[in-house]
Amino acid sequence: MSSAIWVSRRALLRVGGTIAIGTAWPFGSTLKAAPDTIEKRFTAGPGRVALAGADYPETAVWCYNGKVPGPEIRLRQGQRVRVVVENRLSEDTTIHWHGLRVPNAMDGAPYVTQPPIQPGRSFTYEFTVPDAGTYWYHPHAHSAEQVGRGLMGAFIVEEREPLPVDRDVVWVLGDFRLKQDASIAGGFDNPMEMSMAGRIGNTVTINGSVPDRFKVRSGERIRLRLISAAPARIYGLEFRGHRPLVVSFDGQPLEPHAPEGGRVVLGPAMRVDLVVDMNGKPGSTAPVIDSFYEGLAYKLVDIAYTNETPVRTSALSAPAQLPRNTMPEPDLANADRHDVTLTGGMMSGMGMGGGMGGMMGGGSMWAINGVAVMHDDMRHMKPILTLMRGKSYILAIDNRTAWYHPIHLHGHSFRVITRNGKPTRYREWRDTVLMPPRERAEIAFVADNPGDWMFHCHILDHQEGGMMSVIRIA
Repeated sequence: MSSAIWVSRRALLRVGGTIAIGTAWPFGSTLKAAPDTIEKRFTAGPGRVALAGADYPETAVWCYNGKVPGPEIRLRQGQRVRVVVENRLSEDTTIHWHGLRVPNAMDGAPYVTQPPIQPGRSFTYEFTVPDAGTYWYHPHAHSAEQVGRGLMGAFIVEEREPLPVDRDVVWVLGDFRLKQDASIAGGFDNPMEMSMAGRIGNTVTINGSVPDRFKVRSGERIRLRLISAAPARIYGLEFRGHRPLVVSFDGQPLEPHAPEGGRVVLGPAMRVDLVVDMNGKPGSTAPVIDSFYEGLAYKLVDIAYTNETPVRTSALSAPAQLPRNTMPEPDLANADRHDVTLTGGMMSGMGMGGGMGGMMGGGSMWAINGVAVMHDDMRHMKPILTLMRGKSYILAIDNRTAWYHPIHLHGHSFRVITRNGKPTRYREWRDTVLMPPRERAEIAFVADNPGDWMFHCHILDHQEGGMMSVIRIA
């Protein structure tokens, strides 16, 4: 990455003022009671928003209902939602409901589960949400550019008995490449970036704005839902002076615990729910630092305590574990096993075309099990695996590349059961597993949701450069 990008990023972080960077839903807030259907209308189209702050011009973006991120969808577990999407872009689009176990026809994968929504046309998505948790939505057509220009939004499903906290706050983490006039830089689908880490921006936003301060009150307990909507950036967040506890990965509960090494890591599309006790003194500040990329750490935001009287002065007990969701438990003893190999990219040294960018046939740069699918070939994809409905499976994923890959399976959640041959401590449920370079992981799930499901890298340049496939459940 060019150092000029990061200089520009630091300049943008000097924007002053306090902005709203969390949608607060007090515990016990009123929602429509199940089984009522929540109805929404979304318009995907051009808009202008103040991504870089008041000291910069507004940025021309693509967005839902004129907002970045788009409108938050929030409902209770077991409720039904109907979303009518009108496309006012100049190109086709869809919406994928990331992490939600929806019926196949509602998944939003163009040419796989539905025809893409053409300009001037609309499509209605309707489904019941079986699982509580933190999810999000985004296009699955021309994803790298459409997400990179602002099309994203939070989808929150509250538990029937929510975790008792003082505030429930959502941070949608965005990543944009802006020019000095705050306009979005062109150059999407750059072959060099596609063959490396993907298009990483110079401007990180929280809920659509460059953040300065996140206001809190001493003594309060916050459930902080982190959603990475970045096309390629990986975050490694350190909450200096605080001890956050992880209570959920990708919407799925697990034993509350401190993040490994004190840093919350989110690859593209991943989510982490934290419980954070605000133990600072009134009037004090503490930074949240993103230190994932070595030598390129920066301050994301300051946690800024008001001068109000503390909400409480005594420490709270550790939060209880959230109730588990409805995924069937995989039968590991009788599971069928399949190998999944990730190859390609610059410096692959794998005979995948070699040279600058590791080009393979047809211009592709990445492959899953030797199969590379570019965006234009989505209508012709053949499954890399055909699984039997209702049976348990283990996928042994081997990342033979020099780059990170957040691997996402549509329509299912899976347990991460081993990493590099060693059992994982929490056997956490995920829908997106971050694969470091040259490392291996085993994931296990029950193939209980029939249909053809996308299986791909969620660094969107990698997806569009060939690391995209389909798994069929019949």
